[in-house]
Amino acid sequence: MRILMLGGTEFVGRAATETALARGWQVTVFHRGHHAPPPGVRALTGDRTRGPAGLTALESGTWDLVVDTWSGAPRAVRDATRLLSGRAGHFAYVSSRSVYASPSPPGRAEDAPPVEGASPDAGGDVSYALAKRGGELAAVDAFGDRALLVRAGLILGPGENVGRLPWWLGRTARGGPVIAPGPPGAGIRYVDARDLASWMLDAVARGLGGAYDVVGGPGHATMGELLDACVRVTGSGAELRWTDPEVLLAAGVEPWTDLPVWLPAGELYDAVHQADVTKAYAAGLRCRPVGETVADTWSWLCARGGTAPQRPDRPGVGLDARTDARLLAGEGAP
Repeated sequence: MRILMLGGTEFVGRAATETALARGWQVTVFHRGHHAPPPGVRALTGDRTRGPAGLTALESGTWDLVVDTWSGAPRAVRDATRLLSGRAGHFAYVSSRSVYASPSPPGRAEDAPPVEGASPDAGGDVSYALAKRGGELAAVDAFGDRALLVRAGLILGPGENVGRLPWWLGRTARGGPVIAPGPPGAGIRYVDARDLASWMLDAVARGLGGAYDVVGGPGHATMGELLDACVRVTGSGAELRWTDPEVLLAAGVEPWTDLPVWLPAGELYDAVHQADVTKAYAAGLRCRPVGETVADTWSWLCARGGTAPQRPDRPGVGLDARTDARLLAGEGAP
């Protein structure tokens, strides 16, 4: 297989690149040159934010598959797909389950209505949901049923540049008492970037197209299992202090951002952690145990000196030290 990675130097793109290389595929990486691509690829440079003028390096060449993880203005996906549709067999676009409209009932599947107002021609400042849905529309416009829309849920694993699992690992590594959002048995849904990459490449090799929600299934992991694994792999002996959601919310703690991955019961929890992923599992999705994802992420983080990369277009996550101390002291809102 000859694969063109649009990006391919960080997190999901890099996981897909390394997975393809491990299979013996020929990989071309098109990127801006900000990060070194994995060894063994053919590297092309350009800047998609400049429109068609930034894609000159892609004006020749043929590929069996193009993989795109773009999260910005949809017109960048539009320009690339129009340029490549006649010279590539399939186009896999790493989208998001955020493309679904609210409200979101539990068990929502791929046939749920998407957000309104998305356009493949949009540029500038658009919301994440509209950007991803606009990218999907661009992919389908150019590639039709040769477009695979990978609607990923929460993505964790080595290489994470958003900071969610790295923050929990860093916090538990410091030891001592750690505020843990209860209940510990609450189910969480995520997908390891490497499992996402493997499934995506398998799906394209089989000629699959259309939309698939790609995230772990029911019973895959709980908040307690995730944080217990963080304590275990760091060897810190940290004490998890499980705290009721009502206490955290009353203290002004923001779910998902202050305490990453965690969401209290409600519509947003249902949207993120209660998906129907029957279609992806029937198409071969398999998710590794939570302990393996946590351990491998810790090993990667340690190899980097303990500091994870941070995407410039995403805000930092994690509970600030003052609120952490206040909660541990049993105090409420300031």
